[in-house]
Amino acid sequence: MDINTAKHTLDEIERKQFAYKYVLATVMNDASTVAPPESYTARGTAFGILSGETFKLQTSPELKEAVYYLYENKDEAGPEYFRRAELLRENIRKMENIPIEEYMAYSELLNTAHVAWLNAKKNNDFASFAPFIRKIVDTQIRFASITDPDKDPYDVALDAHEEGTDREYYDRFFDEVKATLIPLIAKINEKEQPDNSWLKVSYPVEVQKKLSDIVMDTFHLDRNHCVLGETEHPYTNGACSQDVRITTHYYENDPVASVFSVIHEGGHANYELHVNPEYDYNVLSGGASMAMHESQSRFWENYVGRSENFIQAFWPRFRETFPEQTKRHTAEELYRCVNLAHPSLVRTEADELTYSLHIIIRYEIEKKLFSGELAIEDIPAAWNEKYKEYLGITVPNDTLGCLQDVHWSQGSFGYFPTYSLGTAYSAQILDTMRKELDFDQLVRNNDLEPILNWLTEHIYRFGCLKKPGTYVPDITGKPFTAKYYTDYLTEKFSKLYDL
Repeated sequence: MDINTAKHTLDEIERKQFAYKYVLATVMNDASTVAPPESYTARGTAFGILSGETFKLQTSPELKEAVYYLYENKDEAGPEYFRRAELLRENIRKMENIPIEEYMAYSELLNTAHVAWLNAKKNNDFASFAPFIRKIVDTQIRFASITDPDKDPYDVALDAHEEGTDREYYDRFFDEVKATLIPLIAKINEKEQPDNSWLKVSYPVEVQKKLSDIVMDTFHLDRNHCVLGETEHPYTNGACSQDVRITTHYYENDPVASVFSVIHEGGHANYELHVNPEYDYNVLSGGASMAMHESQSRFWENYVGRSENFIQAFWPRFRETFPEQTKRHTAEELYRCVNLAHPSLVRTEADELTYSLHIIIRYEIEKKLFSGELAIEDIPAAWNEKYKEYLGITVPNDTLGCLQDVHWSQGSFGYFPTYSLGTAYSAQILDTMRKELDFDQLVRNNDLEPILNWLTEHIYRFGCLKKPGTYVPDITGKPFTAKYYTDYLTEKFSKLYDL
């Protein structure tokens, strides 16, 4: 094989892989938005077959030969082809010894598990979902024993979502975060909370949808390539830079929930939309990792969306959309309400300060599930106990407790920690951005395009070309530390609550 043949082979096979990925992404989006509720059996069969075809491509001798040739001839391959070979080589290593029938069965399992989760959450019936968690965890442990027999299975799951992380890494990170959060939250719990009752009256959903359109325009989400849908659990589904789907969930008595959901998912979407389009049909497409992805969703949601400058700029549009509900209130009140720091039941509606405690709870439960220290049927009790310990909250039912998140039904064990890690990444990145842009003035003027352009230049355009762990040190010139995140929280909430 020569270099041109290797490149051509890689291009051809990756384009075929993209075609399957695109179909799977579209079907998955339809499953959550418009598909008939009883169509999941046929969809599961299709998932299994399509997953089998992608498996064959990903482990084919032709691809392996091309990948290894490019990997071993780095200088001749060039940086982009070498990085593609590097990523695919690791993927081949992980997949080539997994039996294809088990891989296909797992794909079908996740499809069925999602439907089971939806029904369990609706009916507050954890027992009906428990067998699916057992099968998913068992399968992941089984696959880890094949791909990385010398590693702890949960470390394998963590590394899959953020390269280079494991339990030891996250234990250190969360210990540092908890050292700031727990005493700070205790001080704030003694303070008087702002009255947010005016945000709990009726805000018609159809009108909220108009506000979502305003949010999408404000954050420069390209409607030619990005659409907004409605689902039980908001998500972003991006097949390439040309087609990204985001969703939200509306609550009649909580209009800001959907606002920040659209901003959060819009952050994911803008990352996907601004990856170099030349990467659309290969493994370099998409965000570098889940923590890097969450660094952007949480950046736009919190550092921009929940800032006083943004709320001041956004208030006139909010006021125009809901004139009756807001006529006796001010932008300052909205700012205080969207930053109300108070323990809550639901992660997606948690404030910035308590949010990471929700993540820590899930992380600690997942560790025990994978180690066998926690039985599946004991998840609700463990969940409720940790919410009482960390947040002082009594969980009334499993719908608002351990069934609230979609992630486990999707097999996304090891994902949750990336929310907090990504938020900490973006705090350090923001510190550098402020040295190059008048960030506060841009947000105050509702002029977010220069911020989007800066992030595109430093992060988005690279897709998966750069390793995720290199972004923070490359951008900031310093090793990653959680201190920027904890200092930010301390400064913001000390000012808000006059500590």
